[in-house]
Amino acid sequence: MVAKAFTGFEPAFGRDKRKIARALITDRNACGQDAACIVSAQNNALQTYGNAPSWVQDYNIALIGKKALDTAARHPGSLDQSLPSSIGQCALTHITALTTRLGDDPLETAGPEAGSLARFSNGGAGVSYEREPGLASSKAGDPVVMCLISIPRDCPQGDERGRVYYGVDLTIKGTWVLPDSQHLCGGA
Repeated sequence: MVAKAFTGFEPAFGRDKRKIARALITDRNACGQDAACIVSAQNNALQTYGNAPSWVQDYNIALIGKKALDTAARHPGSLDQSLPSSIGQCALTHITALTTRLGDDPLETAGPEAGSLARFSNGGAGVSYEREPGLASSKAGDPVVMCLISIPRDCPQGDERGRVYYGVDLTIKGTWVLPDSQHLCGGA
């Protein structure tokens, strides 16, 4: 499926098609036998090539959600861990702030059109143009597991925005899938 999607792929920012493919293969190879990581890497490749079926994305979320809960069970009460830097990696952290997308109002009192922004003690963030249901009942201080599920590979040189994280609030069990910035790489 990934190889077929690659054949019709044309990079959006004039980068080398093979170099992008090599980065995606490196992501996949770094997973070893970790099924949640492998599916995340394959889904990321399909999204990069512009051909990710919704069932692959759904399967990705199901597997990474289980991995997030397994991570929490293995490390109960753990201190914050570093922000995940490779696909399929999960880390424990805490919510430090929940605001509207622009960071100007508390999320709990804002309307749905104001969007959502969550900041985490490991330096991570999640942002949405809509009110994110998985964050709506969360509170600052809640423990969270964050798992990196997507790293955009077809980006302008030096533009690191658009990493996507799966998160689960371990207090209320709310979940979300959000990018780390308002604009993905190459955007405004």
